[in-house]
Amino acid sequence: MTGFRFLTAGESHGKGLTVIIEGLPAGMSLSEDYIARDLKRRQGGYGRSQRMKIEQDRAEILSGVRHGRTIGSPIALLIWNRDWENWQQVMSVSPPDQKVDLLTRPRPGHADLAGVIKYGLDDIRPILERSSARETAARVAAGAVARRFTEEFGIEVHSHTVAIGGRWSNLQEAIDWGVVENSPVRCADVEAGMAMTAAIDEAASNGDTVGGVLEIVAAGVPVGLGSHVHWDRRLDGRIAQAVMSINSVRAVEIGAGFRMADLKGSQAHDAVEIGDGSPYWWQRASNYAGGIEGGISNGEPIVVRATAKPVPTLRKPLPSVDLSTRQATEAHFERSDICIVPAAGVIGEAMLAIVLADALLEKFGGDNLGETRRNYHSYMESIRG
Repeated sequence: MTGFRFLTAGESHGKGLTVIIEGLPAGMSLSEDYIARDLKRRQGGYGRSQRMKIEQDRAEILSGVRHGRTIGSPIALLIWNRDWENWQQVMSVSPPDQKVDLLTRPRPGHADLAGVIKYGLDDIRPILERSSARETAARVAAGAVARRFTEEFGIEVHSHTVAIGGRWSNLQEAIDWGVVENSPVRCADVEAGMAMTAAIDEAASNGDTVGGVLEIVAAGVPVGLGSHVHWDRRLDGRIAQAVMSINSVRAVEIGAGFRMADLKGSQAHDAVEIGDGSPYWWQRASNYAGGIEGGISNGEPIVVRATAKPVPTLRKPLPSVDLSTRQATEAHFERSDICIVPAAGVIGEAMLAIVLADALLEKFGGDNLGETRRNYHSYMESIRG
C-alpha cells in the first residue's frame, strides 16, 4: 500500500467534478451524507458569491464502497455542477453550434496570463475554469473521506478564522468549536467576528475584496508520523505544501511560525516534563513547535496557520491588457466572492486530513481497517510506557 492518494478532474462551469481516491483499507464505514456535511460547510461563510446559492454540492459515491463500507478498491466520487445548465455553449465538450467569445483580458492575481502563455492559448477561459477555486469542492470531498479514516484513530481536525480585513480575534482561551460553526465568518471570538463581517461589507460596498488568516488544528495525532530522514518525508513540509496549494493562500506557518523570529532559544522551544500517563508518560510545557519536531509529529496538537490573500477578481477591475488587441484595458470581471477565508478554513481541514491519512497509512499500513487498527494499538502500547 502506498498511502492515501487522490486525483481530481473538472472545470468550474463544466458538467461536474470527479475525484479518484486510492489507498484506503477495506472495512471503513463511509456514506454520501458524511461527505455532504463538509461540502456544505465549504459553501458557507459570509462574503461568498451567488454561485453558492446555485450549487447544492453533494458527492455521489460511484465505486469503492459496498453496503456502507470501503472494499479496498479505488473510491470514485462525482459532484455535479448545477450551474452547467447556464454554460453549456461556453463549456461544450464538442465544437459549439454558435460562436463563443474569447476571453482575452487577464485578471491580475489569477493564473490567467501565465496560463495562456504556458499553454499557448488565445483564450483565458480554459485556464480560468481549471484554476478556479471551484476545484476545491472536489478536494473537500476527498478530505472528508480522509477525515473519516483519521477519526478511526482518535484524530479530530478543526479550523477557525483568526483575522479578516485587518480585524483580529483576541481570543486567548480554548476554542469552542460549536461557536465557530455557528459564526458566519467561523470565528470563535464573537465580537471580532462582528468586526470581520463589517470589514467584508465595507469591501463589498467599495467593489473590493478582503483576505485574512485561518488556523487549522489537529488533536489526537500520535507521536511518530512523518520522518526526519528525507526532505519529502518531513510531515511539516508535506502539510505546508498541501495548505499552500489552496487557492489564495500565500503564506503558511506551523506552530509559532513567524513569531519565533522575535523569541530567544530559551523561549521558543517546548520543555519536556513528566506527564500523568495520558496518553504518554511525558508531556510538553508548551506547543510552540505546533506538534511537529524534526519533521515528525511529537504528540501535541498540530497547529497550522495560513494567510489568504484578498480575492483577485474585483468588481472595480485592476488595469490589464487585451491579449488580442495588445491595448491597455481593465481586467475581466466574473462573478466572485468578497471573502473566502471562512471557506478556506474548511478546505484547509481537508488538506490537513489528507496529509495525516497518508502519514497514518505510511506508518501503520494494512489492507483492512482491523489490521491497521491492530498495528496502531500495538505501536501505541509500546510507546506509552
